[in-house]
Amino acid sequence: MTEVKDLSLSRSWTTRRRRRGEANDSYYFVTRKQFEDAIAKGKFFEWAEFLGNLYGTPRPDPELATDLLLEIDIQGAKQVREKDPSAAIILLLAPSSQEQRQRMLSRGDQADSIAERVSVGEQEVSEALKFADYVVVNDDLDRAVSQISSIISSLRSA
Repeated sequence: MTEVKDLSLSRSWTTRRRRRGEANDSYYFVTRKQFEDAIAKGKFFEWAEFLGNLYGTPRPDPELATDLLLEIDIQGAKQVREKDPSAAIILLLAPSSQEQRQRMLSRGDQADSIAERVSVGEQEVSEALKFADYVVVNDDLDRAVSQISSIISSLRSA
């Protein structure tokens, strides 16, 4: 697997419930009040409401000399592009809607939630394809990571 040095993955905040078996550090799980207080204080680089839950990326620490990789939806990507037009937007796709459903089932999501997320996701993909700088299909994790690493490396050397 290709490694990109000086790259940090942001840890988002969310108001959704932790899934069964989900790692404690996958998100900062907070109450809606805590999230709304953080919005009011301007603590987020981007944030959005998705299917009734709030998700947001805290503002990066300017002291860090690393690139920051954000795992965000299209609403967040649009906010990032508005705030930083030079940001690279990489659209990471599941190989198919069926594969996305299967992945969500295997992590314990409920069937009604899966149907809604897949439907919204299909709409978002068509919109995201219009402004994403790069598209990577996550049909093989090592290959997807390698492709993203290559994109980042090429952007750094440009």
